[in-house]
Amino acid sequence: MQENTGPGRGHILARAFAASLPVLLGYLTIGIAFGLLLVDRGFAWWLAPLMSVIVYAGAAQFMAIGLLAAGTGIVEIAILTLVINARHMVYGLSLLDRFQSSGKRKPYLVYALTDETYGILTTVQPPQGSTDGERQEFYTAVSALDQAYWVAGSAAGALAGGLLTFDTRGLDFALTSLFVVLLVEQVRAVKRLEPYLVALLSAGAALLLAGPANLLIIAISLAIGGLLLLRRRLA
Repeated sequence: MQENTGPGRGHILARAFAASLPVLLGYLTIGIAFGLLLVDRGFAWWLAPLMSVIVYAGAAQFMAIGLLAAGTGIVEIAILTLVINARHMVYGLSLLDRFQSSGKRKPYLVYALTDETYGILTTVQPPQGSTDGERQEFYTAVSALDQAYWVAGSAAGALAGGLLTFDTRGLDFALTSLFVVLLVEQVRAVKRLEPYLVALLSAGAALLLAGPANLLIIAISLAIGGLLLLRRRLA
């Protein structure tokens, strides 16, 4: 019988945990901020971990707090959430080959593909010598750990908000801070100027064309177009 010469499940989990450490620090902080804001707006504490399990979309969850507090309908919230998270379709397309053999894990891998998880999966490689099945275990472990951090942070923040009084001004900036940290990780992994220059120019053009309210989708569309034009050069 042929022996499995891969790194083993324990090593894979250790590698996944090490890779997800930046998200651990960020998600705990941002999750706490989300839980505090949710309770501060008058909602029950248990809604924070429930949303983090079912919805699991950081920016959309922060947005939902204000919309729910304002009495916005579920349909409107669903449409806005779809628009905000439309960028994930691009993420999924770029990982089709990587997730092709994930089998039963695929639905969860697709569901758990947040910005931060995508950042890790596209910059950190599984342990050297991993079999295909072990690579899928690594992707799943990273995804599950990231969500666990988010759920734990949001639950802790909501519980603390129910027991203590906090000044929640500025807490919603925590999500932006995490994006900056992940950008630094991307720059360290991808040492090419062109992608970042395209992203910067696309964001500036989108801001001028559409304003802050509609910036995200237009900026991503422009960036995709710019990267397609530079495809051969980048390859």
